[in-house]
Amino acid sequence: MEIRDITEADLPALLALNNSEAEAVNEMTLDAFEGRLRSAYAARMVADGSGFLLAFDHATPPQGPNHAWFTARESYFAYVDRVVVAAAARGRGVASALYEDLAAIARADKIPLMVCEVNLEPLNEVSMAFHERRGFTIAGESLDHRYGKRVRYLRKPI
Repeated sequence: MEIRDITEADLPALLALNNSEAEAVNEMTLDAFEGRLRSAYAARMVADGSGFLLAFDHATPPQGPNHAWFTARESYFAYVDRVVVAAAARGRGVASALYEDLAAIARADKIPLMVCEVNLEPLNEVSMAFHERRGFTIAGESLDHRYGKRVRYLRKPI
């Protein structure tokens, strides 16, 4: 599976993919999506457009309350802001490949920890199971007041 950096030409298709999964990752405007990409530590996608991942790190200014939660508690980390996989590509290892790609980038930069959050309310069972299978452990919980969602914070040494 070929994974590469996201380019400007990819934005319309990836924004549509993101917004098709708004319940899990929250809808964005093109301006907001471009802003996230400019701030990203890693902005990676599967070459066929079937999935993408955006990540920030410990040096990125807080990109919302969930990223800020980790910046207040961890020294060095890669924070998965969102991973989105097209419905037709689920179960084919796309998300796993994107996470492994991020882990390789982080290891090269000597970043020892990968972190993220998963929705508890509404419950994202698929994402929770995905992270549990990969050895992520609970770091905390909070309410994301922007969207009224309860989230669980997860962490995993790389």
